Amino acid sequence: MDPIIGCVQLSSQFDIETNLANIQRAVIAAKQQDVHLLVLPENACRMGGQQQLAERFDELSQWYATLAFEHQMFIVAGSLPCAYRPDGTPVPGERLRQVSQLFSPEGKRVARYDKIHLFKAQVADNTGSYDEGRTFEPGDTTVVAQCDMANLLGQSAQTQPLSVGMMVCFDLRFPALAQKLRQSGAEILTAPSAFTYQTGKAHWQLLLQARALDAQCLVVGSAQGGTHDIPSGQRQTWGHSSIMNANGEQLVGTNQTKLMQPEQGFELITAPFERTKQQNWRQNMPIHHCHRLA
Repeated sequence: MDPIIGCVQLSSQFDIETNLANIQRAVIAAKQQDVHLLVLPENACRMGGQQQLAERFDELSQWYATLAFEHQMFIVAGSLPCAYRPDGTPVPGERLRQVSQLFSPEGKRVARYDKIHLFKAQVADNTGSYDEGRTFEPGDTTVVAQCDMANLLGQSAQTQPLSVGMMVCFDLRFPALAQKLRQSGAEILTAPSAFTYQTGKAHWQLLLQARALDAQCLVVGSAQGGTHDIPSGQRQTWGHSSIMNANGEQLVGTNQTKLMQPEQGFELITAPFERTKQQNWRQNMPIHHCHRLA
């Protein structure tokens, strides 16, 4: 039996509790579709107000852990701002870390990844200038997490764990990161994101396909999509959440499905992870072994 991968699209707003309710409904829907690994988008709990949200980092992390336990699945909890580094030391200068976490069906955190590449760009939209470095400190450590699927799949304890390389949004623009995750054993790359409407329209699908081909991994692009009302004004994100296989093919995308009803507040897409097929592609074109530069 192949593990089922779920990918959620949200249109998170400033109100945290409403966003949490949408996340919970998405997790329940994923359980009903037998999802084993679910990926949520960047800024799932709130768009804007990151300093205040960071004060609830520990509380919300535990909330996610409980959600994973109650519904018996692995959850990549998009991203949460955190005021301290992985070793517990405070982030200096009143900045934060943008943290993606992976929680297990045992209700435990399996991995924490601190976003390495921080978005900086001039964009032709209402915001114009983006610079995450004003709010966040970049992480400096790549993460490949192991997800033991044996109990979920009803197989023996010898079932090979699923290796998940963790990325966040702007990381998608850096092929060396995807390649390093592959070199570290990744089979799946998770990419919680909140691409602007303009940059997403131009590059989102191309980047997902490119990283899938670079790393010969399944890539799960879980996105924010829609208009977000925040205190500083409105933001628009591109959406179009997608799951790409290691051959660069889109297995499913939110632009291809009518699964969501507007009152649900989320979209959910799913696809199986076909490990044997991916291994065959890797063997037929062994780019990992041919790589000479990095």
